[in-house]
This record gives sequence, C-alpha cells and structure tokens, in this order.
Amino acid sequence: MDWQDWDWAIWTALGALLVVGELFSLDLIMLMLATGAFAGALTGAFTDSFVIQSIVALVVSVSMLAVVRPGLARRLHNGPEIQIGAQKLIGVQAISPVEISAHKPGQLKLEGELWTAQPYDETLVIAAGTPVEVLEIRGATAYVHPLPELGTP
Repeated sequence: MDWQDWDWAIWTALGALLVVGELFSLDLIMLMLATGAFAGALTGAFTDSFVIQSIVALVVSVSMLAVVRPGLARRLHNGPEIQIGAQKLIGVQAISPVEISAHKPGQLKLEGELWTAQPYDETLVIAAGTPVEVLEIRGATAYVHPLPELGTP
C-alpha cells in the first residue's frame, strides 16, 4: 500500500487541523486554508496525482482568501457600536421630578443613578412631571429636552 492511496486522508487531516487552529485564532485565514485542504481531499477521490491535488488546494485557498474572507470578515466585525461611560446615557428618557431651568438645575434618575440635569435650551423651563430625553452629557450634568407630547383629537 502506497501513501498516495491515503492522500485524501492526509488532506482531510490537514483540513481538520486547520479548522481546530481557526478555533483559536478566529481570523478566518485558517478556515479558508482548510477549505482548500478539503478541496484537495475531494480531488484525491478522483485522481492520484498529488500535483493536481496541490494545485486545486492552492487555487481554492487563494480564491477563498481573496474573494470570500473580506466580505465575511466585514460582516462579522460589523456590529453595534458599544458605548461606555456617560455617553451611553444619550437618548435615555426620564421624567423630571422637579422643575428644571438653566438657573435652577434639578436632578434626574438615569439608569439607576442620580444626575444633575439642565435644559439643553437655556431659555426653557421644564415643568415637574415632564418626560425628557438626554441630548448631551457635559461633565456630571445631563442636558435634557422635553419630549414632544402627542395631542389628543
């Protein structure tokens, strides 16, 4: 029995090792190379020529790296932007428990924390009980604006 009788098994083992390596790297490069190795194994089922199997494996690997990986990587790495710190409070809605004005700041409970609040528009006076939305955070002050109320018919 010659090693060329088992070349498909060698290609399959190489592909499996590359898949396991991909689990550690998560770069999608080894996965593309594994695809080429599996293509070499599939070619081994039809021909005994190691040169042809190698060429098929190389062409498939390079094609996967050039064509498939960029789009796949872009899609996997394109996720929601994570906001941390005070910036995650922008857009949060609350109800003003006290009257808030530029000359008389109030306090709001935002995400379980008390924040000093002032109107975003310094000419506004926000009445107690008014729903507001945080538009900006400057230092330890949340600048809010009243939410528009839908009129009743």
